[in-house]
Amino acid sequence: MDRLKMHSVNKVEENIKKIVELFPNALTEDIRGYREDGSAIINYAIDFDILRQELSDILVDGSEERYQFTWPDKKKSILLANAPIAKTLRPCRDESVNFEETENLYIEGDNLEVLKLLQETYLGKVKMIYIDPPYNTGNDFVYEDDFAQNTEDYLANSGQFDEYGNRLVQNTESNGRFHTDWLNMIYPRLKLAKDLLHDHGVIFISIDDNEVHNLRKICDEIFGADNFISDIIWEKRYGRSNDAKLMSSVMEHLLLYRKSNNVFYLREPRSEENNKDYSNPDNDPRGPWTSVSFVSQRTKVERPNLAYTITNPFTGKEFSHPTNSWKYNKEKYEEMLSDNRFYWGRNKDQDFPRIKRFLSELSEGMVPVNLWKHSDTGTTDQGTKEVSNLIGKNIFTYPKPISYIQRMLKMGCGKNDIVVDFFSGSASTAHAVMQLNAEDGGTRKYIMVQLPEKIDEKSDAIKKGFIKISDIGKERIRRAGKKILEEKPEVEDKLDIGFRVLKVDSTNMRDVYYNPAEYSQGLLSEIEDNIKPDRTPEDLLFQVMLNLGVLLSSKIEETIIEGKKVFNVADGYLIACFDDNVTSEVITKVAKIQPYYAVFRDSSLANDSVVTNFEQIFETYSPTTVRKVL
Repeated sequence: MDRLKMHSVNKVEENIKKIVELFPNALTEDIRGYREDGSAIINYAIDFDILRQELSDILVDGSEERYQFTWPDKKKSILLANAPIAKTLRPCRDESVNFEETENLYIEGDNLEVLKLLQETYLGKVKMIYIDPPYNTGNDFVYEDDFAQNTEDYLANSGQFDEYGNRLVQNTESNGRFHTDWLNMIYPRLKLAKDLLHDHGVIFISIDDNEVHNLRKICDEIFGADNFISDIIWEKRYGRSNDAKLMSSVMEHLLLYRKSNNVFYLREPRSEENNKDYSNPDNDPRGPWTSVSFVSQRTKVERPNLAYTITNPFTGKEFSHPTNSWKYNKEKYEEMLSDNRFYWGRNKDQDFPRIKRFLSELSEGMVPVNLWKHSDTGTTDQGTKEVSNLIGKNIFTYPKPISYIQRMLKMGCGKNDIVVDFFSGSASTAHAVMQLNAEDGGTRKYIMVQLPEKIDEKSDAIKKGFIKISDIGKERIRRAGKKILEEKPEVEDKLDIGFRVLKVDSTNMRDVYYNPAEYSQGLLSEIEDNIKPDRTPEDLLFQVMLNLGVLLSSKIEETIIEGKKVFNVADGYLIACFDDNVTSEVITKVAKIQPYYAVFRDSSLANDSVVTNFEQIFETYSPTTVRKVL
């Protein structure tokens, strides 16, 4: 039996393995510290002098000036992204909707910690990420990731929050670290988010003028400059603000990056508005069409091979253009003429024909544009009204409209993909996913992540009973789901309007690290069970799912085997039992199910005989099952 590590993946170790695969001679060892007995603690490391030489075709000798983007504490933010944490996600059925059936997740916690916890389970599985992070206007709050502490102290205290329960600080313009704090906040989160993206995945990031230049550089570094797709301009409002001192802002940036060059083709679906110019005045059997000129913008001098005489087949008149060439050569013209591809005017007496473009022959969708007008994509006022109509006025400021996020969804993912928003706010993304699924029959799944940030005690949201921002998000999803079913009752049996609530917490495992002088017989009996006393079997199950990379939305069934509660996850992919006094009979019946993974508590096996027989039972009935213990 292998023991589960019960903490998030160590990104440093993973990165070292990747480098060593390419440059094995760069692997070395270094001293990371000393034990109490004076012996050195040795770890694998990378010899960066060798690595630099491997990546250069000239002799590397000392540091050189080079193009780079840096800021104070950047290296520490990289370290923070890579360091593992001893945290878990605990399910909360009371706040969930359709916990058993849903494939959607709503996670409460610091998104840096959540992104780390999701690394193994959702690595490369997310098709689209959309985030709307704080814009750094001088009044926004940023996450306080404490670089004043060393890494071990930070990880030990990373669950600590301010007096209101937040780990947020106001980033005022008077702060000497105004840009630095924001960059240190966003960098490790984007670094971790990239790993979640599918190779065909994309990320959309909303931002304003204050940090768009820095965000572009960060994303170029993390995703690669070649993977930048567009800086989309969104017309967020159509009226100017007379309160502005210098310039009224009516637009926002929406940066779009791809995970890799596997994304080489993007299209937006056509709408009724896009098709309004198509008609069929000549009753062509190929259906509605529009027309474009057959005259080229090139002159006869520039394209002499495309300058020739043509004949109107209805009037018999011969003519050529006085100055310009045609778009195609004579052979192509004759082919199009015989296929009725030209429009010669209502009376068929037009000198210069127009080419018919049939709606039925258009390739799927349209080439996207980088200007999203308010008339097509909605405004912040529309987003505010959508929240107000569901949960009341003045509850949430400047939420994004559903139509805006739906436009991203239609372009950035398919009908069955996973979408993540780790600055969830009012949960506009979840609402947009459900609404779009109801409209096109899709089964997109979402993962929303939101810090349980306390709401200002003087706000209207407090008066309506909301305590945290996450409370607003969850309630919006509940009400949005009900509203969608009221408006489209025909999708009730198909649409997933539920979500599983999971909350970040300390690991389920006890802290059993004591000095030898502190041990006593009573203490030994206490730590014989290495699970914290307040944790439930379902808490343990979700930590196991995280560690083994089992989707947190997987189907979970509870069964009783020989009087013991057994969890069957994903139709037998994982079988887990955390009850006490597990007998050989229980283990035998679990083995006969032949799961991919079987997990038990180390201390729950009934006696030494069961421990001895454990491996033999599985070797007999299911030798391929991977056996793990807590």
